Amino acid sequence: MTIKLDTIDKQIVDLLTEDGRMSCADIARQIGNITERSVRYRLQRLLDEHIVNVSAVVDPRAVGFPVIADVFIEVEPGQIHDLAEKLAAYDIVTYVACATGERDISIQVVARNNQELYNFVTEVLGRLPGVRRTSTSLVPLIVKDDSRWRIPQSVIKD
Repeated sequence: MTIKLDTIDKQIVDLLTEDGRMSCADIARQIGNITERSVRYRLQRLLDEHIVNVSAVVDPRAVGFPVIADVFIEVEPGQIHDLAEKLAAYDIVTYVACATGERDISIQVVARNNQELYNFVTEVLGRLPGVRRTSTSLVPLIVKDDSRWRIPQSVIKD
């Protein structure tokens, strides 16, 4: 079921995307023509309906992990989901998704240096049962991270 969102819901989410600690009073002031109580009610609905969640977003580079890489993995048939679950348990794996196409799993890895990345891909990942092949791409620049994704205007119903 798709939840109906209006312009005010979008404005609340957009403001929280910029600053997740913004108070309901500050949100109401920035939007205008809405009370703090209404913002609080709407925010609770957005949380209850799992449209948003409020959490801290860590910048891996700021805590000593300047090397970021996307790793695409080809997996033996029938082992994709199990392997994806195993990969999610590694501390240096920040993202795991099952995919379609040439590669079956896509992960993002953060590392302290290139050697740590190399060791993880070759000595850990490459030896896991079910892994057929990997392809690694260093990510020197992230222009837009998923934590900054905004609700498209096209889904808003006014």
